[in-house]
Amino acid sequence: MPYRRLPNTDKARTRALQQAIAQHEINGKPAEMVLSYKLVNEAKVYLHNFEKTLSLYKQALDTQVSSNKNYQDVVRNARLYISHFIQVLNLCVIRNEIKKEHKSFYKLDLDNYAVPDLSTEAALLKWGKNIIEGEAERARVGTTRIYNPTIANVKVHYDIFKEYKTNQKIYQKSTARYLEIVASMREAGDAIIQEIWNEIEAKFAHLPPYHRLMECKRHGVIYYYRRGEDELTPEADEEFKKEVKMDLFTTQNVSQTSHY
Repeated sequence: MPYRRLPNTDKARTRALQQAIAQHEINGKPAEMVLSYKLVNEAKVYLHNFEKTLSLYKQALDTQVSSNKNYQDVVRNARLYISHFIQVLNLCVIRNEIKKEHKSFYKLDLDNYAVPDLSTEAALLKWGKNIIEGEAERARVGTTRIYNPTIANVKVHYDIFKEYKTNQKIYQKSTARYLEIVASMREAGDAIIQEIWNEIEAKFAHLPPYHRLMECKRHGVIYYYRRGEDELTPEADEEFKKEVKMDLFTTQNVSQTSHY
């Protein structure tokens, strides 16, 4: 007889419960019921809550993934505008249109004309803030402003980036929260499935091996064959019946011998 193994995915858990409940309702008559009413009701309540939570998790994940596509465009634009502004600023310093000392307003190295590393979101937040505040400080001393790109354009894309980043964090937290709830429900679901399978196997324990296997599988029990194990076939039931008859014959002979 192959061994059974509890589902290891949420889809498989859901399917096992659905199949057991559906088969219970098909049986209909009390005499044909395989599962107790108490266990079926418990499974129904759990399945409803579990499917609802899975749906909420999927919605949250879909929202996060969809938002992330737009978010990457926003990050790219913010990086482009901040980088371009710093490049133009350095060119203005090289052409003596802006004093070299004014680079300190932006917290830029006075002797370094390379664009700072903007590969991370943290760097974008840092340098976007430095550039916006630095340009405002430089404007107060009355020097020439940079117009391509203007600081207003940089600020627009920087603010959009910050807003999207905040929203993305909210979506990620929502997804993580629902995933945590789903994870916390799995143990209870596995316990219900195990109890259901115990009742199913007990109900059909009197049947020959192949017939028993088919009935249990029809009610949702999942079986696996061990490596090298022969699969059960209808012929196995014939062998089982022969062994049962032989056992009965032996028992009767022993009983008659004892009587005499």
